[in-house]
Amino acid sequence: MTDFINKFDVTKSTGEKAPFSIDKLSTSLLRAGADTKMVKEVIRQLEDSLYEGIPTKKIYRRAFSILKKLSKPTAARYSLKQGIMQLGPSGFPFEKFVSEILKTQGYSTRIGVFIDGKCVRHEIDVVAVKDGQTHMIECKFHNMSNTKSDVKIPLYIYSRFKDVEKEWLSEDEFAIRFHQSWVVTNTRFTDDAIRYSSCMNMHLIGWDYPSKGSLRDFVNTFELYPLTCLTTITHAEKQLLLDQKLVLCKELLHNGQVLLRAGIKPHRVDSVLKEAHDLCSKRIV
Repeated sequence: MTDFINKFDVTKSTGEKAPFSIDKLSTSLLRAGADTKMVKEVIRQLEDSLYEGIPTKKIYRRAFSILKKLSKPTAARYSLKQGIMQLGPSGFPFEKFVSEILKTQGYSTRIGVFIDGKCVRHEIDVVAVKDGQTHMIECKFHNMSNTKSDVKIPLYIYSRFKDVEKEWLSEDEFAIRFHQSWVVTNTRFTDDAIRYSSCMNMHLIGWDYPSKGSLRDFVNTFELYPLTCLTTITHAEKQLLLDQKLVLCKELLHNGQVLLRAGIKPHRVDSVLKEAHDLCSKRIV
């Protein structure tokens, strides 16, 4: 390994320059389940393609390509953030994805619920109930990694929450219908969004927020990998599966028929099922 690998800048998706960090790359690979030997091999093969100012996207794509040859499940985990971004363009797959995460936490959930507020009618992305508490959850899906949910998002959600918080029972009687509002996003929140939400007792879940219990944590801990992470199916095939209201790799296990209905050729079904099984069989914390 040459000294250069620790002495050049990369170009982030925002256009900003930053020093390349081999430690960050190694951490990402280890988090995806790569062992030390695999990390060293990826860095060895990657080194010759690095240059001053290289976009971080190119580094990711090259590392992903190398990983695919070494271990498809590891490559799939490494592509988790991009896989979640492929759950669009409609919001439903991400809403179902969030709903499935909440179910692992013991919540009962409903998606796309219409509720009358004091002033207007609202569509709630996910209604989640646990321990007698009902939560109103807004899912903010972004298809670009550098898009953040700013303070306008929780401001808007909190105003909706206040409109539907209580249910009118009689002329002078109200009952609590929702106890807390949440915002879940697949990217990040601005500092002001976090500050405002904390002040208003709103619960936020982002890609890496909070430090414990982030979206990434839930996916890796409970093996809730979206099927869009799979490397053995094409983008068009992924979309056909999403159109059938399937979101998780776990939903494909032992279900070759659904793959056939998505147009995947019979001779490829076993390899897809194997990747889905391998992806969900090694818990990463």
